[in-house]
Amino acid sequence: MNKQLLNSAGDGLASLLRAARATPALPPRFQDNVWHRIEGAAGRNLPADADGWLDAVVGWVWRPRRAFALTAVLVLAGVGLGWNQGEQLARHEAQARYLAAVAPNSVR
Repeated sequence: MNKQLLNSAGDGLASLLRAARATPALPPRFQDNVWHRIEGAAGRNLPADADGWLDAVVGWVWRPRRAFALTAVLVLAGVGLGWNQGEQLARHEAQARYLAAVAPNSVR
C-alpha cells in the first residue's frame, strides 16, 4: 500500500475524531471553587498534635525493614511473656500439688 495514502487517511480520521469530541461547558464559578478546595486541603495537611505523633510512628514503621524488625520484636516479646506465664503457672501447680501431698485434709 502507498504510505502517503495511509498517512492522509490517518490524518483525516484524526481530525474527524478531534472534531467529534464533545467538550462540555464548565459550571459557573468552577475555577473559584477549585481554588477554594485547594486552599481548604492545604490547611488540612498540617496534622494536629494528637494525630501527628501517630502519623509519624506509622510512617516510620511502614518501611519493610522496620516493619519486619518490629514484627520480630513483638513475636519475641510474646514468646517471652508466654514463657514467663507458663513458668508461673507451673510453679503454682507444683506448690498446690506439694501442699496437697503434705497436708491433704487441712487445706481443703
